[in-house]
Amino acid sequence: MSPLRGRVHKLGDNVDTDQIIPAPYLKDLSPQNLAAHVLEGADPSFPKRIKPGDLIVGGWNFGSGSSREHAPMALRYAGVRAVLALSFARIFYRNAVDGGHVIPVVITEEAYRGINDGDEVEVDLESSVVRNLRTGTQYRIEKFPSIIAKIVEAGGIFSVGDLSRLED
Repeated sequence: MSPLRGRVHKLGDNVDTDQIIPAPYLKDLSPQNLAAHVLEGADPSFPKRIKPGDLIVGGWNFGSGSSREHAPMALRYAGVRAVLALSFARIFYRNAVDGGHVIPVVITEEAYRGINDGDEVEVDLESSVVRNLRTGTQYRIEKFPSIIAKIVEAGGIFSVGDLSRLED
């Protein structure tokens, strides 16, 4: 997988699925509607600031709350390719991968502290490195299982079919 590059929107701890896509917007599940309201629960101005290719950096327990699979879906429809966080709620992580919506990348506390809102970063999953292109600082990240990146690239687990096709 090629390195991901994007402008950062930095959030705090415990960003829950209702902040990612508030419940009142689940009546219309069109990509346009979900993208138009993504992260509005965390910051009402957020949908106007996000651009395709941007990345989210979160703190602990990103995606907590309900098992709402629309949360990673809304991020994808808004153009977010990856979420980098200190940790993820398990159900958000699973929904992100299974649906092929966004790549969930676990980062270190050093990386979280060193990356700020508006920074541009490059995420190289193959070498397990995140580079802050504004400061030139490089951070190690957890080794990312290549099979997860392949599932997301394929458009989700149901698009893959036979998982043995993804083995190295």
